[in-house]
Amino acid sequence: MVSSPLLDRIKKRDARVGVVGLGYVGLPLGMAFAEAGFPVMGLDIDKRKIDKIEKGESYIKHIPSAPLAELSKAGKLKATTDFAKAKDMDCVIICVPTPLTASREPDMSYIIQTGEALAPHVRRGQLFILESTTYPGTTEEVLKPLLEKNGLKAGVDFHLAFSPEREDPGNKSFNTKTIPKIVGGYSPECSEVACALYGSALKEVVPVSSTRVAELAKLLENIFRCVNIAMVNEMKMLCDRMNVDVWEVIQAASTKPFGFMPFFPGPGLGGHCIPIDPFYLTWKAREYEFHTKFIELAGEVNWQMPYYVVQRTMEALNNQRKTLNGSKVLCIGAAYKKDIDDMRESPSLRIMTLLKEKGAELEYHDPYVPELHKGHGFNMEMKSVPLDVNTLGQYDAVLILTDHSNIDYASVVANAQVVIDTRNATKGVSKGREKVTKA
Repeated sequence: MVSSPLLDRIKKRDARVGVVGLGYVGLPLGMAFAEAGFPVMGLDIDKRKIDKIEKGESYIKHIPSAPLAELSKAGKLKATTDFAKAKDMDCVIICVPTPLTASREPDMSYIIQTGEALAPHVRRGQLFILESTTYPGTTEEVLKPLLEKNGLKAGVDFHLAFSPEREDPGNKSFNTKTIPKIVGGYSPECSEVACALYGSALKEVVPVSSTRVAELAKLLENIFRCVNIAMVNEMKMLCDRMNVDVWEVIQAASTKPFGFMPFFPGPGLGGHCIPIDPFYLTWKAREYEFHTKFIELAGEVNWQMPYYVVQRTMEALNNQRKTLNGSKVLCIGAAYKKDIDDMRESPSLRIMTLLKEKGAELEYHDPYVPELHKGHGFNMEMKSVPLDVNTLGQYDAVLILTDHSNIDYASVVANAQVVIDTRNATKGVSKGREKVTKA
């Protein structure tokens, strides 16, 4: 067991914890450490987030303001845009985005920029942990050289580890504190210190032998979902051809008490990880002259789902002797999954873009997303319109893209001309079923 001043400070909860990136991962993580008694400093380039935290106001729907306000008022959770403050931190946890480039290759720019911003402030005895989802080797090949720029060495002068985030926004069964935390250190000593830190604030820590194992474990978790969702998405397209209800098929198969786990089709994959992770691994695999055919195929199937939804919409309109070009279309749901405001990689945005490109007069409704802005491949500014039973009939087609719980789908079906349901949200609706097209 390592004996170090940092370990002692962690045990006493005197260690100062810095969290870089105050988004869906960083904010709840910072709050968890603050609630465990650690003094926490959040670092972010977005001053709006800093101002919100100082006021005790949450900017993420599923994170309530009350506990954040309590931590902020007590001085347990502070925030700044000044990265020089990192020098005062004993432990620095990096939670920045890792998107894809336009050519679907890993975009390391956020990690690189963060590493460069932290490099001048690295000092002996500190602990640095990367949480951003990425390909195996990133911690050692990308972040480590940046942090060593001032001459200090990882595993000798400072500690380095990787611990993948496992956030699931809106999940009422698990949260930051209760989801088991995988931790892989650059050295056994690094691992021990990182495990001690997480173990002081979270329920369960799962140590692994290296940063690469921890990085790849995260990819495996999400690629597992991606592959299985791709399979049921392909099954859905086949079932549509065969005039069989894929949702009933899945429900029937789910009665098997062994050897089967249900996955459900949809309009495409959303969220920061699952749509992206397969491409991170396939890109890295090419370095080893290995072609991940199975994983790439799953990624391609899921990427094509928005096109399939648009095609089904065109077919539904065609049955009404209408064309998509010039039709008035309402999309219900912009967030990537139900009951949250998270827009990251939402397939709804791609579907809206495709509909607009084909000439549809487009509007959307989402109780969690009042406005849409340009960015991430989406080139429109839009505001959510009310879901009014008196105006639903004015739309030529209504697409259900996100199955938010607070929407009356029976009313939607009753009052709309045509409904394209990508989430099986209308499963309990009997009246007006002839209007519904599954997609």
